[in-house]
Amino acid sequence: MSIFQIRQKNNGPVLWTGSAPDEQSALDAMAREAGYRDFAALSDILSADGVQADRLEQLS
Repeated sequence: MSIFQIRQKNNGPVLWTGSAPDEQSALDAMAREAGYRDFAALSDILSADGVQADRLEQLS
Protein backbone atom coordinates (compact mmCIF):
# COMPACT_ATOMS: atom_id res chain seq x y z
CA MET A 1 0.00 0.00 0.00
CA SER A 2 1.00 3.59 -0.58
CA ILE A 3 -0.26 6.97 0.54
CA PHE A 4 -1.65 9.01 -2.36
CA GLN A 5 -2.74 12.61 -2.59
CA ILE A 6 -5.13 13.58 -5.37
CA ARG A 7 -5.32 17.21 -6.52
CA GLN A 8 -7.09 19.15 -9.23
CA LYS A 9 -4.54 20.03 -11.92
CA ASN A 10 -5.79 23.51 -12.80
CA ASN A 11 -5.62 25.19 -9.39
CA GLY A 12 -4.21 22.56 -7.04
CA PRO A 13 -6.74 21.95 -4.24
CA VAL A 14 -6.34 18.60 -2.51
CA LEU A 15 -9.36 16.41 -3.19
CA TRP A 16 -8.34 13.29 -1.27
CA THR A 17 -5.45 11.79 0.67
CA GLY A 18 -5.36 8.15 1.71
CA SER A 19 -3.87 4.70 1.28
CA ALA A 20 -4.34 2.56 -1.80
CA PRO A 21 -2.38 -0.15 -3.60
CA ASP A 22 -2.03 1.89 -6.81
CA GLU A 23 -3.03 5.15 -8.51
CA GLN A 24 -6.26 3.84 -10.07
CA SER A 25 -7.40 2.42 -6.73
CA ALA A 26 -6.69 5.79 -5.12
CA LEU A 27 -8.79 7.57 -7.76
CA ASP A 28 -11.63 5.09 -7.24
CA ALA A 29 -11.43 5.49 -3.44
CA MET A 30 -11.62 9.29 -3.79
CA ALA A 31 -14.70 8.97 -6.01
CA ARG A 32 -16.43 6.52 -3.65
CA GLU A 33 -15.82 8.84 -0.71
CA ALA A 34 -17.50 11.60 -2.73
CA GLY A 35 -20.53 9.35 -3.34
CA TYR A 36 -19.72 7.98 -6.80
CA ARG A 37 -19.41 4.35 -7.89
CA ASP A 38 -15.81 4.82 -9.07
CA PHE A 39 -13.58 7.40 -10.76
CA ALA A 40 -15.15 6.76 -14.17
CA ALA A 41 -18.54 7.83 -12.76
CA LEU A 42 -17.35 11.27 -11.59
CA SER A 43 -18.98 14.32 -13.07
CA ASP A 44 -17.66 15.69 -16.33
CA ILE A 45 -16.73 18.96 -14.62
CA LEU A 46 -14.09 17.33 -12.42
CA SER A 47 -12.89 15.12 -15.25
CA ALA A 48 -12.53 18.12 -17.57
CA ASP A 49 -10.36 19.98 -15.05
CA GLY A 50 -8.19 16.92 -14.64
CA VAL A 51 -6.73 15.40 -11.53
CA GLN A 52 -3.25 14.41 -10.52
CA ALA A 53 -2.50 11.49 -8.17
CA ASP A 54 0.85 11.72 -6.40
CA ARG A 55 2.36 8.88 -4.39
CA LEU A 56 3.51 10.46 -1.13
CA GLU A 57 4.79 7.44 0.74
CA GLN A 58 5.24 3.69 0.29
CA LEU A 59 3.96 1.75 3.30
CA SER A 60 5.69 -1.43 4.36
